[in-house]
Amino acid sequence: MEIAFYIASAIAIYATLRVVTNTNPVHALLSLIVSLLAVAAIFFMLGAPFAGALEIIVYAGAIMVLFVFVVMMLNIGPAVAMQERAWLTPKTWVVPAILAAVLLAEMLYLLRDGTWNQAGHTLVDAKQVGISLFGPYLLVVELASLLLLAALVAAYHLGKRDDQNG
Repeated sequence: MEIAFYIASAIAIYATLRVVTNTNPVHALLSLIVSLLAVAAIFFMLGAPFAGALEIIVYAGAIMVLFVFVVMMLNIGPAVAMQERAWLTPKTWVVPAILAAVLLAEMLYLLRDGTWNQAGHTLVDAKQVGISLFGPYLLVVELASLLLLAALVAAYHLGKRDDQNG
């Protein structure tokens, strides 16, 4: 179990370093998705399957949707589409695919043996998370939601075009 944890941790650290050091945004995004999947695997190993599932669904899924949304909003022309095809060569996908395959093999091994929750930690399910979030941490959750709403409004106003001048 410890070896699987260290493998997932090493993959998360390596993929995160690739996110920071890559100059190509597409390559950085692929590494970010691998990093998020590695963190989700760590959550599963620590006995928090709900947090791991949320990590995959919300972060990895939302980042992909956000990326597609940004590409659609930029109104990419044929020249940029050709440049993107040149960026997405098979060489680009090799390292993220290998890291994701290692994480998948690790998760399948742990789930097959039933050892994914034997690290001495208690299992945290969705009900316990909900009780904590809407119990003693209700004020913190509400403040975080207001902060995210303010950031959304600010991003809208900073990013909107001035149609009156153009």
